[in-house]
Amino acid sequence: MVAGLNRALVMAGNDQRGNPVAVSDLATGILDPVMRKRAGISVELVQCWSEIVGERLAGSTRPEKLAWPRRRHEDDPFEPAALVIACEGAAALRLQHETAEIISRVNAFLGFVAVGRIKIVQKPVAAPPRRKPPAQRPLTGGEQERLARLIERIDDEKLRDSLRKLGTSILSERK
Repeated sequence: MVAGLNRALVMAGNDQRGNPVAVSDLATGILDPVMRKRAGISVELVQCWSEIVGERLAGSTRPEKLAWPRRRHEDDPFEPAALVIACEGAAALRLQHETAEIISRVNAFLGFVAVGRIKIVQKPVAAPPRRKPPAQRPLTGGEQERLARLIERIDDEKLRDSLRKLGTSILSERK
């Protein structure tokens, strides 16, 4: 099973011309149908949330799902969904005041009138704090000389500096 999945990912990892495809594009292709079925929401809406609502609200809100109204008959007219947004307590009032603007932005992003109202659910949405990477150990004199020899023939100064930083990072991790 795993070997088959790996083979499918490797095969899917190239476009029609054999060029590599970004892993994020592959993941979106796999996750989007699941998210649409379970939450009625697309990966792109979640990924572009900060662009839709702005940085001020993006840090304290998150789109949860699109709740579509049930249709009793197939002849019933289309009704837009309710966008459920998780929001931290302090930002709920701000979000409530900007509801009309957010609805129009989400609908413009989706390309049709998909959202008719917003339902605010108060709960924590902040991401856990990121841990700082461990401090790099200083390079020994021999390691610095070796790195300098490796990059001395690079003419482009920016490239040489980037390679020096990369080499320092790699060599400082080794024990």
